[in-house]
Amino acid sequence: MAGIIGYVGSKQAGPIILEALRRLEYRGYDSTGLAVGSAKAFHVRRAAGKLRNLQAAVRMDPVRGTYGIGHASWTAAQASSASPDGPAPAAPRSLAVVLCGKPTNMADLRSRYSVALPADPESSDADVLTRLVVSQREDGAPLEEAVQRATAEVGGSCAFAAIAEDEPGKVVVARRGLSVLIGLGKREHFIATDVRAILNRSRDMIQLEDGDIAVVTARGVRVMDSEGLPVSRMVDHVRWDPLMAERSGYKHFMVKEIFEQPRAIRETALGRLDEETGEVVLDELGVTSRELRDIGHLNMIGCGSSWHSALTAKAMIERLARVHVEVEYGSEFRYSEPLIDRKVLTLVLSQSGETPDSVACLKLAHARGSKTVAVCNSEESTIAKTARGGIYTQAGPELAALSTKSFTSQLVALYLFAMHLGQVRGKLPPELSKQCARDLLELPSLVESALELTLSCERLARHVAHGSKFLYLGRGLHFPIALEGARKLQELAHISAEGCAGGEMRHGPKALIDADMFVVVIATVDDKHRLSRLRYEKTVAQIGEVAARQGRVICVTNQDDDRLRENAHEIIRIPSTSELLQPIVTIVPLQLLAYHVAALRGYDIDQPRDLGKSVTGG
Repeated sequence: MAGIIGYVGSKQAGPIILEALRRLEYRGYDSTGLAVGSAKAFHVRRAAGKLRNLQAAVRMDPVRGTYGIGHASWTAAQASSASPDGPAPAAPRSLAVVLCGKPTNMADLRSRYSVALPADPESSDADVLTRLVVSQREDGAPLEEAVQRATAEVGGSCAFAAIAEDEPGKVVVARRGLSVLIGLGKREHFIATDVRAILNRSRDMIQLEDGDIAVVTARGVRVMDSEGLPVSRMVDHVRWDPLMAERSGYKHFMVKEIFEQPRAIRETALGRLDEETGEVVLDELGVTSRELRDIGHLNMIGCGSSWHSALTAKAMIERLARVHVEVEYGSEFRYSEPLIDRKVLTLVLSQSGETPDSVACLKLAHARGSKTVAVCNSEESTIAKTARGGIYTQAGPELAALSTKSFTSQLVALYLFAMHLGQVRGKLPPELSKQCARDLLELPSLVESALELTLSCERLARHVAHGSKFLYLGRGLHFPIALEGARKLQELAHISAEGCAGGEMRHGPKALIDADMFVVVIATVDDKHRLSRLRYEKTVAQIGEVAARQGRVICVTNQDDDRLRENAHEIIRIPSTSELLQPIVTIVPLQLLAYHVAALRGYDIDQPRDLGKSVTGG
């Protein structure tokens, strides 16, 4: 997987492409490259490692030209050139390609075009794709026609852009499954697979549709469909403020985004909730009240943290709307034979709105007749445009590799949906609606209070940063939060951490508990709810079992709870709220703990090893 960039205009393309690649660094890429052309020359530079290596290469050997393309990837360089210093060209005309994604039939393409790469059996996918495009130009076809023919031979989800030395001032880009945006400027245009890369240059964007080919020059943008016929695509204005994509004085994007959660929560609820009546209005849902009343059950699909938020929201929806909910991994659902029909509502959760697994699930559900709703952070994304309707979070750009504010914003959006569904179906009485509304409106201030624990979490991190084994336990709604807390520690600090449902501890994990294991237990209680009290009592008993095995207990509990002192080594006290909203408060100290542990262990916070802001498929 990679990110790709393109520029055509009157300015020098090299600095613009390098700047755009810098804005993609949050994805953790470890290989970069660019190709820049002018009427007189054609330059290609590639570098392994961080972007600074490519920047150094360009400083030592400058590139000049007013059009070009760039790439950043997690694997071997995905920028390829058919110029003399690259693989032997199949035609005398130099050409460069950058690729995002991995075609599913690459082995077949490699075998068919390996004759063109005799000296490089380990050639990259982009090298092979370059040979494919070159072969399509042997009859003198213009670049856009060659790219169109090549696209027809490529399988799977990908996007790629090409420039040719003999067609200066032109970039051709093709979309096959993955998102491609074209930013519009004055006598200059920009291409990117990630809006953040070019947000500082343009906020008016064309989103290509699947199968589109775009010819981009300084004079304008011409879009064709997969058959080569001209088509018109709508221009969207991106509402994100470019300043939101900067660190703003914080040491890392991740801690900045953790502290942005109260704002993101407020803005996600803003305009959707009547404070007086508790009524929820979701104008963009795309599903009528009558259809919501006829729903048989819901499918919720997500990957990674989105799966955890779906698992949390299952309890919200089932309690407030009394509708059965199934939660599925996107990477599993897309390869299944789901039993869904027109009575099923499918919610697909994705922070980026571009995760290929989630896109494929959405299309599968739609093909089976299910009504589909996107829950994501970008109205311009593929999922948002493919689904029948949407519930859009207002988290703003999230540039840290790990999701924080998008996770809590998703939970707020899904809580609003649960309220709305309960109201439409007559399962949520007016008085309970008002109470739910009051609880939600109080939530941002509670999260702000939880953020005041950052110094306590940093102190705790000093005591546990040397640890190598962590177990996170939670019952009910706290189980997916245990999973999310463990995932954060895994991804950031590279520590073996497992999330487990509290009642399942005795089925395996208990055998691993010893004096070297830290056990993080979520032990909050909503005294107004009978089952919450029962789960709390069970959790207290399990803390005793962990202590009896010398496990080092860290409890996350209510501010006024004194029952856990006897067996807990450390206690994190958080504000209390209703059981359904408590997970949004509870996750905050777990995010902070993972952040501080990773910082103390010296890891790269915003670009963790072997992990990026992935939109890859499974």
